[in-house]
Amino acid sequence: MVLEVDEETKEALREAFKDMVNNVECLIFVSNDPECEYCQTTLDLCELLRETSNGKIIVKVFWKEKDEEVFQKYFVDRVPSVLLYNGYIRYTGIPAGEEVRGLVETIIRLSTNDPGLNPQTIAELKTKLKGKAYVEVIVTPTCPYCPYAALEANMFAFASEGKVIADTVEALENSDIADMYGVTAVPTVAINGNVEFVGVPREDMLLKAILKHQKENIKLPFHPERIRYHPHLHHEHEYEEYEF
Repeated sequence: MVLEVDEETKEALREAFKDMVNNVECLIFVSNDPECEYCQTTLDLCELLRETSNGKIIVKVFWKEKDEEVFQKYFVDRVPSVLLYNGYIRYTGIPAGEEVRGLVETIIRLSTNDPGLNPQTIAELKTKLKGKAYVEVIVTPTCPYCPYAALEANMFAFASEGKVIADTVEALENSDIADMYGVTAVPTVAINGNVEFVGVPREDMLLKAILKHQKENIKLPFHPERIRYHPHLHHEHEYEEYEF
């Protein structure tokens, strides 16, 4: 699939990235296998972000066929995957469509070192979160509310300095994960394997749920038995877009 972007969109990205202060590293995990339908598009998207950020987004690409050690280091078992913040912020599946907005805002906040959360939330993450929490946000590219849930989870990962791992999972590419959680509407938010929210949770509610479900240790990959990318196994799903 070829990524087509008009000049107006490029200019909007350039304008948004003017707010960047520090460089942000973006790790891309892809495969040469032609069955990976969105690998090339993911590469094109991240190259677009690099170009429009005036080089402040540092893109590093890893290939399933020759970078097995890096895949293992970051616990990546699906392609395409996009990782930020040393792997504590993850996108499993292409962050396309509406998700681009959340990805761009995440990059800007990482660059400016500003999670944008309530100071009380940040304080409680530092004092009350003793364990780990794996937060999965199940999304689709057309859902206008999903980027808000993904951004919120990403900023919890950022503010907690990695005690929270945020994984935005594209439901159509990863229908087995969506099916496992019984997803019928997006965004759906699961914490350490427990579905907690359908819709965008309030910040205080997400904090409460993370503290409730925290664990001393989390074994990664989080779904070791899940099917790796197999587009020919994907189901045709239609997910309701849920506003909370």
